[in-house]
Amino acid sequence: NEAKGVPFPKFQPMGVYSTLWEADDWATRGGLEKIDWRKAPFYAYYKDFDIEGCPAPGPASCASNPSNWWEGSSYQQLDPVAARRYRWVRMNHMVYDYCTDKSRYPVTPPECLAGI
Repeated sequence: NEAKGVPFPKFQPMGVYSTLWEADDWATRGGLEKIDWRKAPFYAYYKDFDIEGCPAPGPASCASNPSNWWEGSSYQQLDPVAARRYRWVRMNHMVYDYCTDKSRYPVTPPECLAGI
């Protein structure tokens, strides 16, 4: 719509924002994992943040930039050993997975369907 005179902020940078909220009732195994508020305040800083994004299901659906090393074929999927390690970490350390939370997300998010 820019050709029709609708302004678009193409010459200004976009921002990145984060939020921290108390989620004891859903993101901490029903309150089993307590937040240590004595360690507050919690801060996150972004410096020289530069990222390119693509919609799910991922790299095959986006324009590629050959100067980005992380878009190489060796980074498209995990090898069998890395996949096994990834499954182990998920099974032993992940507290909450919104992809499996049907009470909050009855329609599975697209990135979950893509297996990301």
